[in-house]
Amino acid sequence: MGGFRWHERLGPAVSIAPGARVDRFEVFFDLVFVFSFFIITRTTAANISGRQLLHALLVLAVLWWCWVVHCVVATRVRLGEGFVPVLMVVGMAALFCFALSLPQAFGDPEDVAAGPMVVALSYVVIRGVHLLLYWHIARERPGERRLLLKYSPELTVSTLLLTAAALIPPQIDDPGRAALVRDGLWISVVLLQYGMGLVAGAWGWTVTSAEHWTERYDLILIIALGESVISVGVGSNLVGQPPTWPAVAAAVLGIFFTAALWWTHYDVVGPAARIALHTAEGRARVAMARDAYAYLHLPMIAGIILFALGAEEVVGDITDPEVPFTEPTHGPGVPLLFGGVICYLASNMLFQARTLRTVYWTRVAAVLLLAAAIPVGLVLPGLATLALLTAICVGLVGVEVVVKANERRALRERVFEEKTSHEAYEAAWRARWRERAPEEPST
Repeated sequence: MGGFRWHERLGPAVSIAPGARVDRFEVFFDLVFVFSFFIITRTTAANISGRQLLHALLVLAVLWWCWVVHCVVATRVRLGEGFVPVLMVVGMAALFCFALSLPQAFGDPEDVAAGPMVVALSYVVIRGVHLLLYWHIARERPGERRLLLKYSPELTVSTLLLTAAALIPPQIDDPGRAALVRDGLWISVVLLQYGMGLVAGAWGWTVTSAEHWTERYDLILIIALGESVISVGVGSNLVGQPPTWPAVAAAVLGIFFTAALWWTHYDVVGPAARIALHTAEGRARVAMARDAYAYLHLPMIAGIILFALGAEEVVGDITDPEVPFTEPTHGPGVPLLFGGVICYLASNMLFQARTLRTVYWTRVAAVLLLAAAIPVGLVLPGLATLALLTAICVGLVGVEVVVKANERRALRERVFEEKTSHEAYEAAWRARWRERAPEEPST
């Protein structure tokens, strides 16, 4: 027994079954992503500007690519079984360090700060863990190893670019030029990562469990929506303040419009897209999983972060006793609030078009109405602006509940039939356990 290797003691890696669901360790891993989203929002909220927003989106894009690679690995192996959790805990620690160093990733380019280097090194560890795990999974599958080698240049070059973004700018005397070089290197990383996913295509990949893949992305989207609620409450100092009726009204409106945005995806579009991915096979399934989930979920989450920043600005003015109640919200709060919701809904429409090949006219009308409401929101008091946004979002849900009643009913009947059939099959399978004689305990 002393000759066993450590992974043999812990147990082997377990492959994903076609009907697998998300396991508890994956949800545990997501806690670090909650923190990462929070850090991105908090860092940007401290000094909102065009460049700060660009930096936030670049960091989010690199972070999201790590998430996509993480999900690809999870399509091959259960992350909570055998020796795999040990490696994933190392990845979690690296991801946590990555998130902690994000506020310094775009600091003064003249300083040789530890933050940018920690970002680069943490990125190497995160991707290295995924690479090591996937290499282990593919050791008996030459085709998959060749596929892995096909993607390895992206990992190498993106790591070199992030390292260069940490080391080169401090060597440039002109601060403006140094900042441009650093931003250009980060943009190159993002273009390389997402471009590689498109150029490589769907050949060679498989999505064994459509249920696992869709559930994984549904959960992370809920996490992003929840983080937006936390950001508004913490950032606008709702927590710890004496309750006033404007603060309570703002908090209630924030929950209402966030819940309405949750409804727009999870009521019909999300469940129907899950069925569509189940129906697709081969390369068509992989292409849909890549386009609709790996790519189009990114602008949806970016929209959530943007409207969280805007809501924080607006709610902050509402709860500030020094700001007159009738005073309109100044700064970028209103454009970010409405623009973030527009980004979320527009991305969700693209998601719907890619998976279901349909687009609801109600969503198009809501986006146009939100765009037209921005100038109005700029002159209204903060609470009225928030009420206007909430009315549009809740109104969208109300109209779709009425207009799409038959479609919603048919979808729920189909899902109920599916769940009933699946439960009957599982019950029949588990009945075999009772039919087997209990084994004698080994001595």
